[in-house]
Amino acid sequence: MLKEFKQFINRGNIVDMAVGVIIGGAFTTLVKSFTSNLINPLLGLVTGSDHSLSQLSLRVSSRLVFTYGEFLNDVISFLITAFVVFLMVKFINKTVIKPRQEAPKQPSDELVTLREIKDLLAEQSKEK
Repeated sequence: MLKEFKQFINRGNIVDMAVGVIIGGAFTTLVKSFTSNLINPLLGLVTGSDHSLSQLSLRVSSRLVFTYGEFLNDVISFLITAFVVFLMVKFINKTVIKPRQEAPKQPSDELVTLREIKDLLAEQSKEK
């Protein structure tokens, strides 16, 4: 069982996936920092508020408060992450994964037979 586990871990796909998860986690942290430290203050500056986006809330009553600012913060982070992933996939598809070149179409058996008949008829007409 230990040997099978070692083979499983040493597969290239598992190592690639682990690297992807680690880089993805670091990228998520970077995007969250970008959103909360740069975008939120800029939005506050544009809207004339001294609060950052994450501090926005709707107070319905003293006990019922909807803190929608954090949700908006997460939506912005998601959109940035999704856009960057989209660009990466588009870049990879364009450069790394080259579209398959279609093999030249082979003529059907009927067409080959008709061409042979045409060539035979052409030879017979030359012989006459």
